[in-house]
Order: sequence, then structure tokens, then C-alpha cells
Amino acid sequence: MIKITLPDGSVKSFEKDSTPIDVAKSISEGLARNVISASFNGTTVETTTSLTTDGSLILYTWNNDEGKKAFWHSSAHVLAQALEELFPGCQLTIGPAIDNGFYYDVDFGEHTVSDKDFKTIENKIIEIARGKHEFSMRSVSKADALSLYKDNIYKTELIENLEDGTITFCDHSTFTDLCRGGHIPNTGIIKAVKVLSVAGAYWRGDENKPQLTRVYGISFPKQKELTAYLELLEEAKKRDHRKLGKELELFTFSQKVGQGLPLWLPKGAALRERLENFLKHAQKKAGYEMVVTPHIGQKELYVTSGHYAKYGEDSFQPITTPKEGEEFLLKPMNCPHHCEIYNSMQWSYKDLPKRFAEFGTVYRYEQSGELHGLTRVRGFTQDDAHIFCTPDQLDKEFKDVIDLVLYVFGSLGFEDFTAQVSLRDPEKPEKYIGSLENWEKAEQAIINAAKDKNLNYVIETGEAAFYGPKLDFMVKDALGRQWQLGTIQVDYNLPERFELTYKGSDNETHRPVMIHRAPFGSMERFIAILLEHTGGNFPLWLMPNQVSILTLSEKYEKYGEKVLTLLENHEIRALVDNRSETIGKKIREAEMNKTPYMIIIGEQEENEGKISVRQHGGDDLGTISVDEFAEIVTKEINRTKKQF
Repeated sequence: MIKITLPDGSVKSFEKDSTPIDVAKSISEGLARNVISASFNGTTVETTTSLTTDGSLILYTWNNDEGKKAFWHSSAHVLAQALEELFPGCQLTIGPAIDNGFYYDVDFGEHTVSDKDFKTIENKIIEIARGKHEFSMRSVSKADALSLYKDNIYKTELIENLEDGTITFCDHSTFTDLCRGGHIPNTGIIKAVKVLSVAGAYWRGDENKPQLTRVYGISFPKQKELTAYLELLEEAKKRDHRKLGKELELFTFSQKVGQGLPLWLPKGAALRERLENFLKHAQKKAGYEMVVTPHIGQKELYVTSGHYAKYGEDSFQPITTPKEGEEFLLKPMNCPHHCEIYNSMQWSYKDLPKRFAEFGTVYRYEQSGELHGLTRVRGFTQDDAHIFCTPDQLDKEFKDVIDLVLYVFGSLGFEDFTAQVSLRDPEKPEKYIGSLENWEKAEQAIINAAKDKNLNYVIETGEAAFYGPKLDFMVKDALGRQWQLGTIQVDYNLPERFELTYKGSDNETHRPVMIHRAPFGSMERFIAILLEHTGGNFPLWLMPNQVSILTLSEKYEKYGEKVLTLLENHEIRALVDNRSETIGKKIREAEMNKTPYMIIIGEQEENEGKISVRQHGGDDLGTISVDEFAEIVTKEINRTKKQF
């Protein structure tokens, strides 16, 4: 007999070689029908895998992220089989599950695949799925694996990098693929599928290697779930920040300027400025001091910090000067510069903490295929700050930063989020700098702060920065998509690398602890996500233009200007639209521009000294005084903009 520990802590005894599905049946027949994947002692297994030792078992259904991963990974196998049957001679490479669906990278040779082929591919996948073919894992020798894929240069390359005795294949129907495992019981569970798009992708992400065709898809156990997802996609297209950014005249890109380098138009620049001022005001109250650092630094600065080893090879190359041997880099991070600002003076424990903040632009050379609007760019501005404190101050300072992040989220409508404690991967120490002792202290400090602040948090191993662990905030937007926004990091390592010191109460020299934090993350990515979250209907306090004053004719321009002045006295942002267009057209354009309020001015309004107010979306607030309207706007701003 073997003992199986379940997630609730209960322990059950089973015959040796029992399977996860046997365990599910012992709990309930309903669970057994819905289990599609499992994990045993932390390793993903099939539902039919024989369990031969005591251990911990987790059963996954479609409602678990791990269950969806197995479902979509299995669907990628069926997609590969369909492509192989429809396009004879194509060479398969890899096909993983992703956050929403799956893809397979394929060398189609003489074939081409376009959206005209999508329906045919979908039909073939469903035809295969209806066969209810079981997924079966088997071990294969390296020689046999190489023999099977002797005509596939991509699979051969993968196999050559594997050790004999660790190679496994997955079989279903007439199809075999190189695979590590993690499948649903059979293809019949796949009831609905959609091929979403095709794109170019370099083999193993290396632009010096062959370009493949990446076929993206998504699948579901019920047709109604696919229908709902496609409706969500349509809504996402409407909210695409690239589309809204163009419509609202916020930003643009230029091939002459360069890929991944956004140009902010006047309305977008004003939006950024309001966001910056919003955070600067909160930072000032929290004791931060603003600093400014250059866009470049000597190469040696980033060698000292470790950023050159991390980003140098894949980033913009060094800038040489007329002086022999002198090299500069576009800065990939602000923190080395802030360390040198700290180092410019000798500090006492009485001076700490020092909180240096900067909206600093940094540069990283992302591959062109990875660039995406504002969410993946080559030049971006971080709302960066670095706190230098004593070890005794660390806990309070870290919790104060959490409060600042929550203030930002609350004021901008991000209410649904999870905190992620990102730790190092203990099995890959080469990825990190610094001593194990410092890492353990930093990790424990973050966990303690998350607990004390009652955050809903999860722990993710292997997601730490190379110099320290961090607390990341994973936010869900209005469409249920998850984004990483805001990060706080504890760092014992850069203070050592830059030999930062302060004089303690014992009159001895000590090393400060460093906290990195960025509530927005980057201005570019934050604005992109905010655009998609709100659909361009920003909180009223942030809107570039809060009110459009629409005159019925040029006769009422003077009164329109008077209303504008009165609104400006109440610090309400407004503009007068006195063009010789129909009032209907003016209203339509104001609606398209997401203007929260429209004021209609004609003869009656001028005679009564009042204004007629219409809200975005069509609600009519009637005819009221400017002061009454200003009170409505002020209350709305106070409701959405939290106090810090």
C-alpha cells in the first residue's frame, strides 16, 4: 500500500500502481469525470500514471490554471497532427501551452498558411478529437529518437541536447511527438477550437536561425466557452491601446525615429504629466526627494552593478567616444545612478532613510518581433525610486511602499489584484548575484511584510530579479486579463557592489539596505494597460479634457468663453468647440473622444445664465448653473481619486 496526501492535508491509502484517476474516483465520481491533469510530488503527471511511492497529489480540472495548461498543451499535439496531415512534408518544431491557448512553430517548406486555411485546420482538429484517442507517454532511447526524426533538423537539434534516459514521446492516434508530459486523458475532451492567427517566429528565438510559421490556437471543453471567449476578443480589439491611442491622439510611432520608440503627442504628453504629478504629490508627502540622472553612463558603471552581464549582450551596444577605450551605454536601469548619488555624500544613521525618486527613461534592445505598441518598447520611462535605509527601518519602509502602490491602484480603478512574492530559483544560483544569507534575509522581509499587510499573495520561485527578490502586483483588468503592474524589491547586493555605507549609532561603518520600487512599472506600459482597462474612459480626474463646451452657433461664442473661464476657476479642464458644425456632429465627436461631459450653449442658456449638461453615454443632467455643475465634477473627482 502507498499513502497519498491530498491538498486538504488528508492522507489516504491505495494499492501500489494506483493512478490519479483512481484517487479521484475514491473521492467522487463527479470529480473523476472532471479531472484532466495531476501533479505528484510537484511533478506534472498523466491521470493514468502509476503511483508507486508515498507522496502528495493534486488533481486538476478545467477550472484550474494547471488544468487549462494540460488541456492546451494536449490541443497543441492535435494541432500538430492536423497540420502534418494537411500539409505533407512540413517539419514540426515545438508547441507549448501559453496563457490563453497554445501555438505550434512549423517549417511549412513549400506550403503557405493563411487565414483562408483556418477553418480547414479547425475541422481537422475536431475530426481527430472526436476519435477520443488516449494520450500515452513512453520512454525512448536517444538513438531511436534521432532515428525517428532523422529528417527533421529541428527535433534532431532538441534531441541532441538531451541525455539518454531522459527522452520521452507522447502518442495519440497515429501521431507521435517529442514531449515531457502533462496531458488530458484523451482527445475527446476537446469540443471546440479556434485557429486565431499565424505569425513569423525565429527558431529558438534567434534571428540568425530559420524563420518558422507560428500557428496560434485556443480550445475549450464546451462550445459556449469558445463563443464567450471570441466575444471577449472582439471587446479587446475595441479596447486595443494602439487603436485607442490613435483615436484619442495620445501617441504615435515613426519608422524614421525607430521601432519601439514612442512619440507622445500633446494630449498624451499632458496625460503623462498628470500621472507624474499625481505620483510626485504622493511621493513628496511620503518623504521622497526627486533626482535627475543622465540617459547614458560609462560601461564600467553597469559592469559594477551587474546590469551589463544581464542586459549587455542583448541590449544596445556600447557608444564609443574619440577617447581611446572609453565606452558608454544607454542606461538599462536607473538604480546604478541612484547608488552613485547616495555615494556622493557620507551619511549617518540619523539621515536615513534616503528616498530618491526619478521618472527616468531607460533603454533595452527588444527584438523587433517582440515589440508591441506601448507594452513592449525599446525606450521607456520608469517611475523609479530607491530607498536606502538601515536594516531596522526595512520593514516599515517596505510596508509604506505597499501603501503607496495600493493608493495608486485605488485611484486608477484597479481593484482586482494578487500580490506575487517572487523568489530566486535555488537550483539555478548562477542566475543571481550576492550571498545566500542576504537572499534569505531579503526574501523573508518581503514575506513578512505581505503577511502583515494582509495581502492576497502567492509565492513564485524563480521569478526574482537577478539582484534581489521582489513583490509584484498582478492586476486583472476589466476583461479579466492579468498584468504585472507595480513592483517592490529588497536588495542587499547593490549596496555591497557599490560599497555604500552609513555611520551607525555605534560610530562604526554599516551597509544600508536598498529598496527598489515602481508603482506604475513604466509609464508606457501602465498607460497602455490603463487605456485597455478603461476603454479610454479614464477616471475623471485624469481625463485630458473633462468638458467640451458646444455652442449652437457663433452668436454664443462669447458666453461659451465666459463659461470656460468659470470652469477654469474651479480647476476643471475644458475647451470650447465653436466650429460652424451642427450640434449633432459636435456631440458625436465629443462622444468619440470619450469626453466625460458636454455643455450645450444656446439662446436659452445664455439668457438664463446657465448651462445644459450631457454626460458621455447620453445621460442628460438638465439645465443647471456653472457652480452646480462644478460641484458635480468635484464630487466625482473626489470619489475616484483616493486620498494619500
